[in-house]
Amino acid sequence: MFLQKIKEITTFVFDVDGVLTDGTVQVTDNGQSLRTFHIKDGYAMQLAVKRGYNVCIISGGDGIGMGKRFSNLGIVDVFLAAGDKVDIFNNYLKAKKITAAEVLYMGDDIPDLKVMKLVGLPSCPADAVEEIKAISRFISPYNGGKTAVRDIIEKVLKIQGRWFDENPIAADSGK
Repeated sequence: MFLQKIKEITTFVFDVDGVLTDGTVQVTDNGQSLRTFHIKDGYAMQLAVKRGYNVCIISGGDGIGMGKRFSNLGIVDVFLAAGDKVDIFNNYLKAKKITAAEVLYMGDDIPDLKVMKLVGLPSCPADAVEEIKAISRFISPYNGGKTAVRDIIEKVLKIQGRWFDENPIAADSGK
């Protein structure tokens, strides 16, 4: 059943803080929030985009750096400072003409709970809160910000026979 779900995935949706980062936010004296992203997650996300998958970011967090990071990876569906993740998610499905069954969502905390209950493959990093782990069909052995995103994208693309890149460009993940 899990393997069949992976074969149906066309779309990845990720939270940011605690999924693509370790959840740490540094705040500068002028109030700007700084986050650290893992280069291997970046490689997997840009490869998924190149392979034709939908990759979407829905986060309550915000920041110029976040938007720039995702844009550089080719991710165009980025929703930051998200209040109602379910509403954003439902509008995203309509705009892309996809079903929730095709979606893998990786979240880590209570704000992700409602939307994760709607998707075909809810997943989380190893250090997600218990409520999220309880509804996840896949729990990565890696923590948020420590390649949990790479782990699940790689699994999906390998199972679908779309992982290996004959001509990788080293700079793609570091943009």
